[in-house]
Amino acid sequence: MKFLFLNSHAHFALDPAATRVSGGAELQVGLLARELARLGHDALIVGGDTGQPDGVVLDGVRTRVGGKFQTGGLPDTLGALPRVLRIVREERPDFVAILGWTTWLWFLHLFKKWNRYKLVFICGLDTEVDGGFRRENPVRGALFESAMRRSDARFAMTEHQRDLFQRAGMECGLYRNLILPRKHPRTAAKDIDFLWVARCRPFKRPQMFLDLAERMPSARFTMICPNEDTGLWNAVESRARKMPNVEFHERVPYHTIQEFYDRARVFVNTSEYEGFANSFIQAGQGGAAILSFEVDSDGVLSRHGAGICAQRDETRFFAVAGELMREGSRLAMMQDASSQFVDGMLDNRKNVEAFLKGLPPTA
Repeated sequence: MKFLFLNSHAHFALDPAATRVSGGAELQVGLLARELARLGHDALIVGGDTGQPDGVVLDGVRTRVGGKFQTGGLPDTLGALPRVLRIVREERPDFVAILGWTTWLWFLHLFKKWNRYKLVFICGLDTEVDGGFRRENPVRGALFESAMRRSDARFAMTEHQRDLFQRAGMECGLYRNLILPRKHPRTAAKDIDFLWVARCRPFKRPQMFLDLAERMPSARFTMICPNEDTGLWNAVESRARKMPNVEFHERVPYHTIQEFYDRARVFVNTSEYEGFANSFIQAGQGGAAILSFEVDSDGVLSRHGAGICAQRDETRFFAVAGELMREGSRLAMMQDASSQFVDGMLDNRKNVEAFLKGLPPTA
C-alpha cells in the first residue's frame, strides 16, 4: 500500500544531518512512515519548503516538497495548494494521513472528489476532539471538525481521546506512540535536576518552569524551548538567561535530544493539555521521573507510578518538586517505574500493526 503523510517538518526526524527541530507530532509521523516503509509499504512525507531538495529518500521514506505551507499564513497555504494537489495526483496514494489539527484536513477531504484515496486522521491533542480548538479558532476549527467527521479512518492516541471520539459520535481506532530507538546505551550522569522540553506556546506554560527554578535556586534546571510564539519566547529567553541555575537552549536536534532526558533526574510538564505526550516516552527512555502540573496521559503517572501529577494545584506542584530532591528513594522508585512503563506499554511493531488493522479496505 502507498501512504502519503502531509506534515511540515516530519522529515527532519529521519535526517541525521538535520539541525532543525520541531515537536512530538512531527516525530511520530516520521517514525510511522519509517516503520511502514520497513514493512514493505511505500511511505511518502510531503513537507514544508525550507530549501531542501525534492525527492530525497530518508531511512526508506520518500520525501516531497509541498510548498511553504508550514508558515500557517493564508497566502502560503493558498500558494501550496496546487503543488500539494499535483503531488497527490502524481503519487496516487491509497491513504493520505494527517496527525493533529490543521485546515489541510478539509482541503484533503475536498481533493478526494478527484483522487481516489482514503483520508486518515490521527488525533494529536484532546482539544481536537473536545471542541477546544474550534472554540479558539471558529472558522478554521469548523472546517477541521467537518473534515475530521468525514475522514475514512480516525485514530485516538489515548483511551481518553477514544472516549471523546465516542461521545462526539465518531468511531475511531487506538494507535499508540512509537519510540525513537536509542543509538547508545544510557550511561550519562544525572547532572540535570529538572528538565523542560516543549515548543514555546502559551498552553505549554513555559513561565511556570521558570517560576519553579526561582523557588529552587540550588537545583539545576535545563530548558529546551524552540521559538513558535516570538513575543512569548523573547520574554522566556530573556528571563531564563538571567537565572544562574537555568541552562537555556532554543533548539536541540532530534538525534541528540535524548541525551538531555538521560541526564535528567526529573522531567517537568506544565502543559494545559496534551495527547499522549511524546516527552513522557523520552523521559522513560532516559530513566527520568515525571512531574506534571496537569497532564497524566492514560494514567502513566497515577497508575504506573512514573511520577506525580499535581492536578492543577500550584501549591502541590511546587511542593512535590522539593520533596523529590530531598527524598532520594522515592525519586529512584519513580525513575524505575518511568523506565518500565516504556518497556511494557510501547512496542513499535505491535502499534503499527494496530494502525494497519484499523484502516478501511481500499478499492
